[in-house]
Amino acid sequence: MINQNWYIISDIDKLDTPALVVYPDRVKENIDILKSIIDDVSRLRPHVKTHKCKDTALLMLEGGITKFKCATIAEAEMLGMSKAPDVLLAYQPISPKLKRFIGLIKAYPETRYSCLVDNNAAAEHISEAALENNINIPVYIDLNIGMNRTGIKPEEALELYRHCLELPGIKIIGLHAYDGHIHDKELSVREQRANEAYVKVEDLIQRIREKGYVEPIVIAGGSPTFPIHAARKDIECSPGTFIYWDRGYSLNCEEQPFLTAVLAITRVISLPEEGKLCLDVGHKSISAENELTKRIYFLNAPELTFVGQSEEHLVVDAGKDHHYKVGDVLYGLPYHICPTVALYERAITIENNQISGEWHNIARDRKITI
Repeated sequence: MINQNWYIISDIDKLDTPALVVYPDRVKENIDILKSIIDDVSRLRPHVKTHKCKDTALLMLEGGITKFKCATIAEAEMLGMSKAPDVLLAYQPISPKLKRFIGLIKAYPETRYSCLVDNNAAAEHISEAALENNINIPVYIDLNIGMNRTGIKPEEALELYRHCLELPGIKIIGLHAYDGHIHDKELSVREQRANEAYVKVEDLIQRIREKGYVEPIVIAGGSPTFPIHAARKDIECSPGTFIYWDRGYSLNCEEQPFLTAVLAITRVISLPEEGKLCLDVGHKSISAENELTKRIYFLNAPELTFVGQSEEHLVVDAGKDHHYKVGDVLYGLPYHICPTVALYERAITIENNQISGEWHNIARDRKITI
């Protein structure tokens, strides 16, 4: 039987708000669920943008996951500090970022770092920097398969692949195909669109084979298309949100059985007028890129309607005959957990319904040491 009150914190009076809380047992269960969806744990390369936390990374390493993806130098360093064996910086480093990336490679020799390229100039820039530092940098070609954010179109990528093979100081090892633009609620539609986009990748792989070039490793997809790519053979998958899950994905990806593992806790701090409550969860405490009604959902107060939000406050309507009073605690499920985590320097751990410690989100900073 499902425990409907799993999230209740018995010693909540010890917790100041707003606060981000994490339930480690649920994080561990999400790792097990992730592994159950794919045939080989070695095909997993989770993105760490969601958690930004060494404690969470260590749980995945303990679970047998050895490959990771990240978007920032701080996230990459957090993984180096965790002694992750294989880390892809899913970004094309240029100028100062490239210098920092090389600093990571030197500072954390136990971790094999790689990065993305999507044009000749950047590949040559990375090659020159690698030669100057007497190192070899593995690279993946970033493919634009429809998101139109970064990457080179697959039909134009063969020449870049060849050029990278010839450049000293870098080693072309694969292709990166992120399809973050595909997030339809209906799984069959999502699957059709993901398959149509991936055909272009398959065509490129075939042309690479025909040229006799090095067989590429392929990294594909994110959270919405994870089960689709997991069903393929020989490609690596990069979901990220699975580790904590959120309201947005729980509604949009109902076929994925991950558990809510992080909440934002808030309190009623004022009753400004009849029917209205003011909560201490503003823009600085919850991701606010979505419209007002799709920022946070209260597990123990789903009937509340939202009136307005500012930096430190959220005003909601509870109706004129409501029972709420100043000091009441609300347990909020963020619609978008990744940028919400980035608003907190730490997450308070909750075990057996009690506060047990804290995990530091060290990679929310732009810089750790490098």
